[in-house]
Amino acid sequence: MKILFADKFPASYLKQIQEMGHECTFNPDLTANDLPASIVDFETLIVRSTKVTADTINAAESLKLVIRAGAGTNTIDKQVAAEQDIYVCNVPGKNAIAVAELVLGLLISIDRNIPDNVADLRNGEWNKKRYSDTVGLFGRSIGIVGLGAIGMAVAERARAFGLKIYIIRRPNRSSETESRLAGLGVQYVNDLNELADNCDILSFHVPAADDTKGIIGRELLARLRPGAIIINTSRGDIVDEQVLIEAMNEKGIRAGLDVYADEPGSGQAKFGSALAKHPNVYGTHHIGASTAQAQNAVAEGVVEIVEAFSDGRVLHCVNMKT
Repeated sequence: MKILFADKFPASYLKQIQEMGHECTFNPDLTANDLPASIVDFETLIVRSTKVTADTINAAESLKLVIRAGAGTNTIDKQVAAEQDIYVCNVPGKNAIAVAELVLGLLISIDRNIPDNVADLRNGEWNKKRYSDTVGLFGRSIGIVGLGAIGMAVAERARAFGLKIYIIRRPNRSSETESRLAGLGVQYVNDLNELADNCDILSFHVPAADDTKGIIGRELLARLRPGAIIINTSRGDIVDEQVLIEAMNEKGIRAGLDVYADEPGSGQAKFGSALAKHPNVYGTHHIGASTAQAQNAVAEGVVEIVEAFSDGRVLHCVNMKT
């Protein structure tokens, strides 16, 4: 197959795919706007964060497979791909630990004001009085919304910090998941509102979908106690950004964010987000899965998908029945 890599990809795994006999073109600097002119002759497209629009899919003359080197596929027009019998596949679960580590990093940073500590020291300022005013995490309550691989990894790490874990009761969880939850001593609530009523911290790990868009909105934020913490490392459009800004201004809500509603589709760009600039936000650049460990695990998954597709099998397809 002729394969286009439109994002970064570990060299050793690229070599593995080449050694299978595939013709690989590596162009990690391509943007969403570049792709329509670049995709014409390729049979497979591999991306991480680069958006795959309807224009790209419509411009493709030979495309059979789009692989998202990661879990979320909201940056790919899956419906248009399905209409043209193009499989969209992902690599689920491989980056869970990396994202969970960032969640705890953001949470500790918020609690201890670590970025502001660093900034003041670099500016020659000593302010122990200000930065000694903190709560601590032990014994506080965290509600985890979305209990896939990432949510479970967050729960396990939160428990190690002595946080009380709350989750929404679901009737269809596997016995293995329920057993792991029992070992963590989780407490169950009935819905998202009840979760907000009981928790100091809410951490979100849900896909972009019609029923998750804007769930961090006015009703939820109104129920949170003053000074509560929101962590979002999933998708930007689950947040009503203006309402969150209002809640931060009025109730002292703080937020650790790795994703934003209108974040750039390329690795480097100007970004004028009012939410990201807010003093109550500690933000990162959608880097949750961007550790070498996670990227190598994801790359292994990509190799498996390419190998299977060459043998006539489709793994982890998200837009068509196989």
